[in-house]
Amino acid sequence: MSSEEVRTSSQPAAAAVASKTEALLELRNVTKTFGGLTAVSKVDLIVRPREIVSVIGPNGAGKTTVFNLITGIYEPSSGEILLAGRSLAGLSPDKIVLQGITRTFQNIRLFNNMTVLENVLVGQHTRLKAGVLGSLFRTRSVVAEEKRARERALELLGFFGTALVARQDEYVMNLSYADRRRVEIARALAADPKLLLLDEPTAGMNEVETLEAVKYIRRLRDELGLTILLIEHKLAVTMGMSDHIAVLDYGQKIADGLPDEVRYDERVIAAYLGRQSETKAEDDESAAEEA
Repeated sequence: MSSEEVRTSSQPAAAAVASKTEALLELRNVTKTFGGLTAVSKVDLIVRPREIVSVIGPNGAGKTTVFNLITGIYEPSSGEILLAGRSLAGLSPDKIVLQGITRTFQNIRLFNNMTVLENVLVGQHTRLKAGVLGSLFRTRSVVAEEKRARERALELLGFFGTALVARQDEYVMNLSYADRRRVEIARALAADPKLLLLDEPTAGMNEVETLEAVKYIRRLRDELGLTILLIEHKLAVTMGMSDHIAVLDYGQKIADGLPDEVRYDERVIAAYLGRQSETKAEDDESAAEEA
């Protein structure tokens, strides 16, 4: 799939407007070490409201580690992570959700023994106010809150089309891979985020499914007003959809800019082609040894 195909299915980029706006998310000199291994080194990143920003790079570049740092799974060894100017330091993942950041994962993490609707309802648990006693005695306020939660869950499923709404009572294990991806995003949306992190949202999808994913990711920004930070290995997708791209290699940021700036950056080309050349050389050496 070419970047031109992606562009024709999307709205014009908002980078020109976003560049004049204060940061929603900011990483300042963020470093993460695991023992003697530095996974992320002195990374700076700015994501402005209503932008779609991609973090790309070869395998092992530190992209998912950055996501884990933003969402509180890991704590930075040094540096700052700010949301709307407020530090996220020391906050647990559930507290960060309350601040307005939700995510999906590279490997889909749904509850297979729960229905489509139930999975999306789980995403609202941080926003619900019912206590133990209210839930036990089924007070009027609890019943009303549950009704609103169900209506919101169905509304979010409907964002991706009527097919998921029609299958709301089916177990998610019965859905196609692409539909499970959509349910996972709907669950993330159920927590009412300001910033949505998508970890390889088109991984495992064919060309048609990828184009559909591009369309609804753009709609998340254009219709719901969300800011989106994503990791994506399909370069045609990132180049055609992103307002801004940051490139990591061996845990360091080597490029940061508009898609066309990043596309022709010599360091980016070297990181991708160099890594491919190294892999090919290793494969050739292994084959020679086996021979």
